[in-house]
Amino acid sequence: MKTTLVIMAAGMGSRYGGSKQVDGLGPNGEILMEYSAYDAIRAGFSKIVFIIKPDMKDLVEELCGRRIARARANDGSPVEVAYAFQDFSSIPSWYTIPDGRTKPFGTAHAVLCARDVVHEPFAVINADDYYGVDAFRTIYGELVALPERGRATMVGYRVDKTVSEHGTVTRGVCHTEDGRLTKIVETFKIKLYPNGDIRDIENGEDSPLIPPDTPVSMNFWGFTPWIFEKLEAFLTEFLKSLAPDNVKGEALLPTMIGELIDRGELEVSVLHSGARWFGMTYREDKPAVQEELRRLHASGVYPQRLWD
Repeated sequence: MKTTLVIMAAGMGSRYGGSKQVDGLGPNGEILMEYSAYDAIRAGFSKIVFIIKPDMKDLVEELCGRRIARARANDGSPVEVAYAFQDFSSIPSWYTIPDGRTKPFGTAHAVLCARDVVHEPFAVINADDYYGVDAFRTIYGELVALPERGRATMVGYRVDKTVSEHGTVTRGVCHTEDGRLTKIVETFKIKLYPNGDIRDIENGEDSPLIPPDTPVSMNFWGFTPWIFEKLEAFLTEFLKSLAPDNVKGEALLPTMIGELIDRGELEVSVLHSGARWFGMTYREDKPAVQEELRRLHASGVYPQRLWD
């Protein structure tokens, strides 16, 4: 079965301080999303879709798109590469973009922008996260078995493996029962303390501890194309409720999924991966990410050069 990996790369990386999606990090200058594409292809995926800002297309093609397009899927066929653009042109005409708004409208809007180029079961990831070889194998096996409607899947990670010592992070804190997601709470200021404690400090430093093994979403989801009609409806309601002068509000994928679960319209299986996650939230994270990638190449997880 044909399956697609959708990589969300249109974010501005404001906390990181630049376009982290195209920052060379591997031993040969590989960008982080190249590793996800490589791992997805060897897991069984045969199509890669980049969601980017329109002015990034030439750069992404030069950095990795053309190399990925020369790769072969497990069945020997060429890997298909496509691009979707997240900008204001895809926002409904009845909505007026506020003066001063430059940010895209969030991850739910991003995935909806891929509707015209995704017609098969697909996984969605962030461009600036490393998810691990095993995670792609795990979600691929679940993805190819999803029914057409009403089901989705996700890979969850322990919260203590996803925090940064350089500042707070946003994570979708997951509640599960019998391997199913029952609730997801987008939590915006998760802080790691020097003693290893983890707290959500949005309402103060004295908030309750978050257990280290709490599962969180890193935006690694698996869907069928049915989800696009739900994304469209969610974005419409989001824009209708947005204050006219709100220049930063975002329609977030975990929020939509939580609402669908609450209404009984979606069931989400939660997969667990033994792979180690790491990512680029802050510029100070860069040396640790570079060292981890160097180690993965040296240990044989990746060849000396990804696409040779």
